Amino acid sequence: MIPFLDLKGQYQSIKPEIDAAVTKVLESGAYVLGAEVEAFEAAFAKYCGTTDAIAVNSGTSALHLALLSLGVGPGDEAITTPFTFVATIAAIEYTGARPVLVDIDPRTLTIDPSRIEAAMTAKTKAIVPVHLHGQSADMSPVLQIANSYGIPVIEDAAQAHGAEYDGRKVGNLGELGCFSFYPAKNLGAYGEGGMVTTSNPLLAQTVRAFRDWGQVSKSNHAHKGFNYRMDAVQGAVLRVKLAHLDKWNAARRERAGWYRELLKDSAVRIPYAASYGTHVYHVFAVRSADRDSLRESLANKGIETGIHYRDPVHLLPAYSDSGYGRGDFPNAECAASEVLSLPLYPELSREQVELVSAAIREA
Repeated sequence: MIPFLDLKGQYQSIKPEIDAAVTKVLESGAYVLGAEVEAFEAAFAKYCGTTDAIAVNSGTSALHLALLSLGVGPGDEAITTPFTFVATIAAIEYTGARPVLVDIDPRTLTIDPSRIEAAMTAKTKAIVPVHLHGQSADMSPVLQIANSYGIPVIEDAAQAHGAEYDGRKVGNLGELGCFSFYPAKNLGAYGEGGMVTTSNPLLAQTVRAFRDWGQVSKSNHAHKGFNYRMDAVQGAVLRVKLAHLDKWNAARRERAGWYRELLKDSAVRIPYAASYGTHVYHVFAVRSADRDSLRESLANKGIETGIHYRDPVHLLPAYSDSGYGRGDFPNAECAASEVLSLPLYPELSREQVELVSAAIREA
């Protein structure tokens, strides 16, 4: 059996550090926000190269508050891609704004900058590129368009902790960056968590207030806010794990290199790594015209796989009211029918990668 993910293995590798950090929180009696969360915020801001990082309870909450901090609301529009997790679209709708979708680059599977300008209207209040599968979107042209129209950019970096674009960490490219610490992520909590990064002090202040019932000081509720606070256990766990992130990302890139070597000239297409940045391989998504049969064949050999994502958001039943239909985004729809994510994590052995690759060639 080769699992798609091995979170237990990662825990065992840092067990003494994690256990000590969690015990410290339990003994402190301070379980929501507090010193541990503040320490993690400072460390993560330094890691990304921003002045501020505001910890919240999920990546979805991070996106929601980033949009609200910019004043995005009913009647507005925000541009993003249909080939993403539903949270990107949901967060825009939470504000009352309308998600406006544009197709993806067929190589990187991230937003196609050449399609953004045509989708803009007088109602456009934000552009939300998604750094997908561990790779940054092509941000230079996105930012050029945004700056020419005075439209802020919010990076959905939920899958790209530590990824770089032109030598800069994601989360430090747009006006705000949004991260998820769902357990399966490159930097994952032992529960839920999220972060907003920014170097705009006013936006940071606004997000901090929104996450804690709109309070700007104790019992002074200046905004109608939310209970989006990070708990102290997650802050402590994530601070420990952040110190290992670069090493883990390097291990992911090494294993991705093994797959590239072993699957070269095979029947599957290996993921494209753009020259403009550093890919951190949240997932290693190959493409096959007969994806479902390939997945079944691998499952029969005890190899777990994932699909990220089986349907673009505009074709999901929950978003049938989006105003879009089949055929509107051919690149996203084609990718959704072909992508298959292979096992990839720092603890994956060379032998396991060889077994997966051999099984793909057999199939």
